[in-house]
Amino acid sequence: MATPIGNLADLTPRAREALLSADLVACEDTRRTGRLFQSLGAAGAGARPPLLPLHDHNEDRQIGRVLRTLEEGGAVTLVSDAGTPLVSDPGYRLVRAAVRQGLAVEALPGPSAILTALVVSGLPPHPFTFLGFPPRKKGRRRRFFASHAALPHTLVFFESPRRAAASLADAADAFGPDRDAALARELTKLHEEVLRGTLGEVAAQVADREKLRGEVTVVVGECDRRP
Repeated sequence: MATPIGNLADLTPRAREALLSADLVACEDTRRTGRLFQSLGAAGAGARPPLLPLHDHNEDRQIGRVLRTLEEGGAVTLVSDAGTPLVSDPGYRLVRAAVRQGLAVEALPGPSAILTALVVSGLPPHPFTFLGFPPRKKGRRRRFFASHAALPHTLVFFESPRRAAASLADAADAFGPDRDAALARELTKLHEEVLRGTLGEVAAQVADREKLRGEVTVVVGECDRRP
């Protein structure tokens, strides 16, 4: 189930019902999901379903409990901290296990930073490739970008605000500084900002900033198809 990426008003009525009626909520961070329940007026443990932490480090261990709840006829709602689960967030192994067991899996669509950034970027929306998070270490990150540089269409990737400047510099080296790009941060929030220009220009703008805040999504336009 998708949760808001910033603005809590983006939670759909169907998602609200799924949260409040679940027998178990599997979530990336119980504190973040607890605040979401608080915004729904269901802050106390008795007013909301039990929360089960499910993240990259414990997903395999938690799958059994979730499957047992489903096999007993219970409803489990899977959420990440923000946006749609499984997409650079935990949940893929759980969903795969549920499908193998023949259990019903239903997606409740909603906010996605990938699509939101793609729409506001002004760059060609299709086809596009989502790259997830680039590697943290410089050498691996540069090889990662180089391996995707020849793709002749729009690319989207996430990045930490702390690593955005270094990552954009490496992307400009791999893709070429003249390739169109946009950086979107704080999407759907009060201080939403979209930087547009060439990849070199966007990288320079971020490098000049003393500090970058908010979740970062980068969109890189299609490469020059001329020989």
